[in-house]
Amino acid sequence: MNWSIGPYTFSNRLALAPMAGVSDRPFRQLCRSLGAAMTVSEMVSSKPELRHTRKSLLRCDHQGEPEPVIVQIAGAESAMMADAARFNVDRGAQIIDINMGCPAKKVCRVDAGSALMKDPQKVEKILHAVVNAVSVPVTLKIRTGWSLQHKNAPEIARIAQDCGIQALTIHGRTREQKYFGSAEYDTIHLIKQQLSIPLIANGDIDSAKKAKMVMDFTAADAIMLGRAAQKKPWIFQQIQSYLVTGIESKEPALKTRKNWLLNHLYNLYDFYGEQQGIQIARKHINWQLGDEHNFSLFKPEIMRAVNAENQLGLIQRYFDTLLMDHHYDQTG
Repeated sequence: MNWSIGPYTFSNRLALAPMAGVSDRPFRQLCRSLGAAMTVSEMVSSKPELRHTRKSLLRCDHQGEPEPVIVQIAGAESAMMADAARFNVDRGAQIIDINMGCPAKKVCRVDAGSALMKDPQKVEKILHAVVNAVSVPVTLKIRTGWSLQHKNAPEIARIAQDCGIQALTIHGRTREQKYFGSAEYDTIHLIKQQLSIPLIANGDIDSAKKAKMVMDFTAADAIMLGRAAQKKPWIFQQIQSYLVTGIESKEPALKTRKNWLLNHLYNLYDFYGEQQGIQIARKHINWQLGDEHNFSLFKPEIMRAVNAENQLGLIQRYFDTLLMDHHYDQTG
């Protein structure tokens, strides 16, 4: 089932979550190549003084990305958020996503992210300002509320739709829960019944069967994956295959996984420069290989690699040992 946001139609119902420090351009491109139909940029601050820092410039680099380019903005002041939306549209954003779901202390401390859900009037003011500031679709990401005692996602959802928000993503936890406990799919299902705009369900989706269960239970138009994609970017392929065939896919062949990871590392070096690319590559290596056989024996040396050639060589050597190990099916 295809679905749309404004003029943009997506080829499947699978999206990559915006994650600061994770969903940079190389990772978005990797996930798109492995089956994610929709990807969202890392959160960018609405503060004008931060727009020209190296971090912000890299987060706003969408060169070579397929449409639609979706940029997530964060802030607490309506005029500043509206200006940030215009700024990013002028630089290629085709959809603006507003962050009201981030649980990080440094974000909530300045009344941004999920802290905004404590103040529905402020939410309404920000949404009106951003929607009226740009001609492209504006979407919103929220949680189920600030705390178990303050779960107001249904109210915020109604405000969002009335303000002209064109799609809503809900992470099925309160801010207080952060990433602990279980996602509340019943809340997402309830909100889906009251909306006419597309709804995207997020939280705890870590397998093809879980993805289908969440889709069926919530009736969401799409699902969004975050942490599961960090470990297995190919999970999008597996989910899509299961949705089409009803058959669970095997894990990709080790040689295939090796090529995906090595290509991603090359893209990181190219995007960030060799030295920063090496540092950022370490977390992706650890996410993808951390649970593999004997990785703990190789990890210290891989993490100490000081140049790209060394890092790539060590990864190659580790995969060679896996391929020779009888614990693995070399044919994939």
